[in-house]
Order: sequence, then structure tokens, then C-alpha cells
Amino acid sequence: MTGVPQNYEPSSSGSLSPCRPATGRGGRKVLRAGLLVLGVLSTLIFASTAAAAPATVGLGSANSFSVLAGSTVTNTGPTTMFGDLGLSPGSSVTGAPHVLGAMHVDDAVSIEAKNDLTSAYNDAASRPTNGSAGTDLAGQVFTPGVRTASSSLLLSSGSVTLDAQGDPNAVFIFKIGSTLITGSNTSVSLINGAQACNVFWQIGSSATLGTGTRFVGTIMALATITAKTAATIHGRLLAGTGAVNLDTNTITTSTCAAGGTETPLPTETIALKEATKVAQSVGSTGAAPTITPAQRAAARRRAIARRRATERRIRARRALPHHRTPFTG
Repeated sequence: MTGVPQNYEPSSSGSLSPCRPATGRGGRKVLRAGLLVLGVLSTLIFASTAAAAPATVGLGSANSFSVLAGSTVTNTGPTTMFGDLGLSPGSSVTGAPHVLGAMHVDDAVSIEAKNDLTSAYNDAASRPTNGSAGTDLAGQVFTPGVRTASSSLLLSSGSVTLDAQGDPNAVFIFKIGSTLITGSNTSVSLINGAQACNVFWQIGSSATLGTGTRFVGTIMALATITAKTAATIHGRLLAGTGAVNLDTNTITTSTCAAGGTETPLPTETIALKEATKVAQSVGSTGAAPTITPAQRAAARRRAIARRRATERRIRARRALPHHRTPFTG
């Protein structure tokens, strides 16, 4: 009908009657269904994002330790560690590693640190995985998340790269069923804001860092950790039941302050750079990095402050009341 608006149609009497708007009952049903789909998609996207962004692993009082072992600590050559050295229940530390922090051998501090290590190890082991790490890390690039190797994991050559994609709080967790072994002169590289304090290696057996390896992150091994000649570690070597074996290594601390930014001492940065040069040329120079008395003094002051903070936490825990309540089940 010419000239008749489209939202009108003729009635049976020939007069014009308004049509139902498109937003009537049927339109509302479509709208509700669309909103429901959007809600489900948003939930799935949020869940996927949350799964891909794991929280950090809390180390508790083990955080201040460069080395923590169960049975013994052995050393060859001029090893230097900027954090604490702990041992429990063992009592033998041989080879006189240079400890700029405090030494705790089978005392209350080392026992508490070992308990906190057990909690951290179990926490990392229980995290849901975001995918496989494969069997060889060489040449791979990983974004934040939890990666799993059901058996042994190897870094045979070159490097593995951890890409934080601009997020300084990005966490990387590697769950390894058996052993972690790195080849000579291999490295772990951090890019786009990734920080060593947010990298964790949970290992079901033992770890071996090859000669001249430049390693990053906190190793939590159930059994033994061995760092071969001139390997550098920006992080921690924490062994549950076995030994930590060292050989001309440099271990710098890796701690994120509030807000997620890592704050190494300038002396640590310098020592790590020097040790990295040695690691890269290991076999041709045979030299070990040196640390000046001023650098040792600065690192020692920081270690004393960490030790006092740990002792305050222990005293505070012991002062807490412990109430027993009857079980009602």
C-alpha cells in the first residue's frame, strides 16, 4: 500500500492498526539469551585468564636462604652466596663457602626454614598446569603460567626464555617429575619484565646445573642439588632431603619487594655480571669472580637485617597463644 508506514498494517475492517514492536516478548527472549551467552563467555574468559596467571609461591622463612639442604653442604673453590646458608637435619658443611648472610646449622631457624620449604614445595606441586614443558627446554619461549614435565627435563644447549609480556608480577612455575639437568654454558633468559623472584622449579628428584650454566629462579628439589664449576644462580638452591654440592659458584639473592619489583644490591649485580663472564668463558680462564671488602660489608649488613627480621617472626609465632578446643564431630 503506497504511502503507508511500515509499522502499520491493515486490519480486517480496512483501517490501519499498529504492528507489535520488534522489542516485544520475542525480542526480550532473544535479548535475555544473548546476555546469558555473554555472561557464560565472560566467566570462561575470566577463568582462563586466572588459570594462566598463577600466584607466586610463598617461601616463608626460607626466602632469605641462598642454600638450604637436608643432609650436607659441600663446596669446592671460591663459592660466594649473598644470602643465608641453612642445613637441617644434617650438620656437615665442608669446603668453606663464603656466606655473606648467616649460617644456620640444625638450629631453630633452619628447622623452620625447612618446614616452610616443604610447604612451598607442596604448594607448587599442587598447582594446575597450563601445559607441557616438553622434554628439552632448549630454544623454547614460555609465557607466564605452570608448565609440567612428567619425567626428566633437560636444557641441553643454548637458552630457554621466559617472557613476562610486560607484567613484572608474572609467575613461572615448572613442575618436574624426576630430574632437571642443564648442559654446559646454558642459560635461562628473562625478557619483557620477567623477574627471577617469580620463577620456581619444583623437582621431584634432583637437579644438576652444568659447568658455566647461568641459572635463574628458585630450585626446590626433593633430593639433591649439584651446581658444577662456575655455574651462577640468581635465586636459590633449596634441597629437601639431600645435599647441596657447590663448585666455584656465585649465588645472588632474588627477592621481590612489595609491589613486585626486584631490588638486588648493587654489589650483587656487579658480582653476578663478573661471575657470568667467567661462566661464559669457563674452561679457558678458570678464574673465579672476586668480591671487594666493601661489597662483602654491604651484603653482610643486608643479611644481618634479614636475619633479625626472621628472628622477630619466630619470636612472634612462639608468643601466639595456642588454645586446644574439644573435637565435636
